[in-house]
Amino acid sequence: MEKQTLDFFLVPLGLCLLLVYHIWLLHQIINHPMTTVIGVNIINKRIWVRTMMEDAKNGTLAVQTLRNNIMASTVLASTAIMQSSVVTMMMSNPKARTSEFVFGDQSELGFWIKFLSIFVCFLLAFFFNVQSIRYYSHASMLINVPVKKMKSSPELRAEYVGKVVNRGSCFWSLGLRAFYLSLPLYLWLFGPIPMFLCCVVLVFMLHFLDLTFDFGEGGVGIVDDKDEEAGW
Repeated sequence: MEKQTLDFFLVPLGLCLLLVYHIWLLHQIINHPMTTVIGVNIINKRIWVRTMMEDAKNGTLAVQTLRNNIMASTVLASTAIMQSSVVTMMMSNPKARTSEFVFGDQSELGFWIKFLSIFVCFLLAFFFNVQSIRYYSHASMLINVPVKKMKSSPELRAEYVGKVVNRGSCFWSLGLRAFYLSLPLYLWLFGPIPMFLCCVVLVFMLHFLDLTFDFGEGGVGIVDDKDEEAGW
């Protein structure tokens, strides 16, 4: 009963730490984008799209850059679906259900919850990366549309393509976050204590990777008023 109590207390606590951190990160991205790496990248990608569309000579460079992003998403999607297959194989192995090194719940229900959580995590990573490929593929066609031959406003079209590129980047980031989440879920197989410690370490690591103070609250000089008002 003591081992099960650890699972009931430490596992939700570790997941809540990750949830609270990402809620705080989302708040920072929306309200103070220049203090986060994601916010800075979002604004810079919109500027990059506008620069690529202003000169037809940049078409090849733009497509090659988006193709590299598609390849990165493809690798993560393939890895996610492969890991899902590995998890299903582990679920069918009776020896993986009990271990003398696990200090925690080793019941049949606990076993299925652990492996099902890992399986769903990698399925989400696969879904997010497939959506990222979708948006990047769409952007690779839109970014080569001749600006001068379109009847609509060039600024609106460049803004739309920038949103498409940022959506692909957003889904790629979510897929990568799903891979990060799989680390504590995997360690949960060895008990709630390693899982909780991994959540704590992961929060500190993500805090170091997600924040930047190079630009400050004033933003960068190349960002115009429209980008500052949009935030994203």
